[in-house]
Amino acid sequence: MKISFFPSANIEFLDAIDFYDYHSPELGLAFKKELFEALDFIQLFPNSWQKVGPHTHKCVLKKFPYVLLYIIDGEQLLISAVAHQHRHPRSYLNRK
Repeated sequence: MKISFFPSANIEFLDAIDFYDYHSPELGLAFKKELFEALDFIQLFPNSWQKVGPHTHKCVLKKFPYVLLYIIDGEQLLISAVAHQHRHPRSYLNRK
C-alpha cells in the first residue's frame, strides 16, 4: 500500500519531530522511528486498528502521546493526522 500524508498531517509530523529534537536529538529520532514502525504495521494490517469515524482508523503510538489517524482508500493509506492525544482529538476527525 502506498502511504500519503495530508499536508496538515505532514506539518504535525514535522512539528512533533522539531519539538522532540529541541529537547533531545535522540527523542526526535525515537519518535520518527516509532511512527515509521507504526506505518509499517498499518500497511500490513490496515483494518486492525479501531475505527473512530465512518472511514477513519486510529493507531496509537506506544511510547509517545500521539495517534495516527488514517483512511484506507483502495490500495492507498491517507494519513489525515499525526495527533497529539491531549489536543482536541475530535477536531482531527473531520479532515478530508
